[in-house]
Amino acid sequence: MKSISAAILAMGLLATTSARADIIPSFVGSSPSGNTTVWSYQIDITVDEQVTSGDFFTIYDFGHFIAGSSVQPSGWTFSSSLVGPTPAGVVPPDDPTLENLTWTYTGTTIPTSSGIGPFSISTVGAQVEPSLRTGYFAAQATNATSGNPGTKINNVGRISS
Repeated sequence: MKSISAAILAMGLLATTSARADIIPSFVGSSPSGNTTVWSYQIDITVDEQVTSGDFFTIYDFGHFIAGSSVQPSGWTFSSSLVGPTPAGVVPPDDPTLENLTWTYTGTTIPTSSGIGPFSISTVGAQVEPSLRTGYFAAQATNATSGNPGTKINNVGRISS
């Protein structure tokens, strides 16, 4: 029974690993400056994915931030909400009392294997503890090459620092 359970677990991990593609945000760092802290992120677009208009990523449970302080590359739009938005088929932890940060793409197609940034947001206070702002993310991108090109690919994970 143990070997069957181990085999099922291994198959599940393999399926999760092979399905992991999309937009992958990572924490770049925080910069305290006087009474504020800037939290910076970048994204990587994996080899079989591209970003088309309407694709997005959400950083969950970020918490309070300074309205109007978001910075993003051209073609990206910032929004925030207490719940979601979440791509179909993924279930990240999402505390409905903490603000989520979402960046949605509205430009022309970004090709595979691209790194994009900076994305940032500011908070009040000189905070340097990255674990406060490096929780879970979910993202939606567009399949570029394998299987069904043009279909949406969604993923969820922890933001690496």
